[in-house]
Amino acid sequence: MDWIAFVSFVIVAAWTPGPNNIISMSHAGKYGYRKTLSFLFGVSAGFFVDLLITGLFNYWLYETIPKVKLFLSIIGFSYMVYLALMILKGNSEEENNKEERIVSFKTGILFQFINPKAVLAAITITGNFIIPYFDSVFSLVFISVFLSFIAFLATSTWALMGTILNNFLKKHEKIFGITMAILLIFSAVSIII
Repeated sequence: MDWIAFVSFVIVAAWTPGPNNIISMSHAGKYGYRKTLSFLFGVSAGFFVDLLITGLFNYWLYETIPKVKLFLSIIGFSYMVYLALMILKGNSEEENNKEERIVSFKTGILFQFINPKAVLAAITITGNFIIPYFDSVFSLVFISVFLSFIAFLATSTWALMGTILNNFLKKHEKIFGITMAILLIFSAVSIII
């Protein structure tokens, strides 16, 4: 296996802006890192399951994904636009409580199955770096645990940036909210395009 290509792809896929990272930063900026942890763990757990399913059914997915891609794209687009609207709205106490419930462990897990960036990263990683070089389920599980930990570190980095910048973000909450919403909508639009 080309380890340099593998590590490069994992770093780029994990730390570049995407729905998980943007939501993590936005939520942590509002509520702090601790209240974002359940979402971060959910993202990590969901990505682990995503990697396992993708690895175990990799060949089947390669044949099926062109048919499923449009459906996943529409669901992912709709959900990301909804989250962007929640970020834009979110100043009232009622809206803050609603957003806190939405950005949860369960949301983090489920979001990985409609998040095209996560699904395509899992397909790319398993198809190009795991299946051709490792033929045991143990290897797949071990590498999936490792990559889930990397996903946790990446979303945590974004969440910590949101937490560190909390005072700045409170002063410029409207501008930050609009910026995060625009980035999320950009991610959603890039799915459709």
